[in-house]
Amino acid sequence: MNILFCFVSDGKVFMEYIGATGKPVTMDEVPIDDGIDFHFILSFAIDADASGNPQNGIFKPYWASSLTPESVDAVKSKHPNVKAMASLSGWSLGSTTLRWYKPENSQTWISNAFKSLKSIIQTYNLDGIDIDYENFPRHNESFSYCIGELITYLKNQSVISVATIAPYRLTTIPYVQLFAAYGGVIDYVNHQFYTDKVRTTEAYLEDFRLRTAQFDKEKVLPSYEIDGRGIQGEAFFDALHILEENGFDINGIMIYSADASASTNLTTKFYYEQKSQEFLLNSSRKS
Repeated sequence: MNILFCFVSDGKVFMEYIGATGKPVTMDEVPIDDGIDFHFILSFAIDADASGNPQNGIFKPYWASSLTPESVDAVKSKHPNVKAMASLSGWSLGSTTLRWYKPENSQTWISNAFKSLKSIIQTYNLDGIDIDYENFPRHNESFSYCIGELITYLKNQSVISVATIAPYRLTTIPYVQLFAAYGGVIDYVNHQFYTDKVRTTEAYLEDFRLRTAQFDKEKVLPSYEIDGRGIQGEAFFDALHILEENGFDINGIMIYSADASASTNLTTKFYYEQKSQEFLLNSSRKS
């Protein structure tokens, strides 16, 4: 999905999830460098009612109420390099764990999903979708087909210009199947490296080698969880340097999440957002 703006000469992207926790967080709090192709990923749009019951492809936005259509318009007006996306599903809705389910009729599900997401995308002035289903039944063959066809349809109808997927260590297989069949319409892989239980730079390098072999090394983005799991602190940036030293191009970075950054105890809030964007810009200048 090469949809990069002409003023982003090297195509470096920064992606951050926002709005998943329900905490009041706004996009204008987050530092944005105008030299980066910056993506806010609104979390989440869910194919379920408020009780978590599946709705056969009819998605509704459940992200923080502070993330309004007006706020998206405002940040995009101030920063023309900003895109906004809807992430689909996530882990849970309230106390209900969300799961991919096999639709009774795949074509009906795809049609419902297309119509409902088109409405959300137009209402919020969004640019794309992120796929973040995290729980699957034993037989999940319908996932690859339904999601792949949905992305293809949305792109072919010019409803979206960007699509990403967000596998983690226990969902690799269905996402590998999806990418193998529909990789041409998937722009980036936001693999959740922080779920892989790697805490050293050497382990991060080996994990990155594994995930780039499973997907596409040009599309896999390193990721970091604020005050969370996996490698933490300055070791993350050390790992990025080691990736470069071992021949990997760092085309972007994904961070989870702005919600956590907004409530962090760090003296400088959004430190990792700022430093990640600085890293990408410096990396661009060296290449």
